[in-house]
Amino acid sequence: MTSAASAVQPSRAVLLGSIVVIAWSGKHPDESGDVPFLMAYSLGDGAEGPEGAEAAARAMLDELGMPAGSVLDQEDGAALPMTLIVQGGQAVLTMPSMTAQCPVPPEWLVAAEERGAVQFMFATRSWPRARPGMAVSDEQLRAFAGDEDTISTAGHCVLPVRRLRG
Repeated sequence: MTSAASAVQPSRAVLLGSIVVIAWSGKHPDESGDVPFLMAYSLGDGAEGPEGAEAAARAMLDELGMPAGSVLDQEDGAALPMTLIVQGGQAVLTMPSMTAQCPVPPEWLVAAEERGAVQFMFATRSWPRARPGMAVSDEQLRAFAGDEDTISTAGHCVLPVRRLRG
């Protein structure tokens, strides 16, 4: 007699844990003027901790067609199932099975309006210290978002800015 073994795996959302989106603008080494950046990351508080969150983020990026380490541009024809709507001082990022909204600073809005696109990065590394409602200093942001491990293991793309029609 045989019996079936159950291999129930936690859902990706349970593994990713809390997802946070943060916006900032600044200089880009390859471009002139301010560039609007948007980064999504896990707090690493999922069912399997930071390691499970990283594995889930990598799997999600692969499914999106934006694997870790990639740099894609929707304006150049990359077909990604993501949209970014900017309205009322908020950025709303929509991906399959996830929508995230974050307030954006005025200088970010100006840069996004001027460029018509945003540099988006989904970090596979967790950043548990940068919780919603807690201030993140420029130094902390630079240390995490500018870290070579964060950059090289994240999925990157240029997302066009869309607005609601009124």
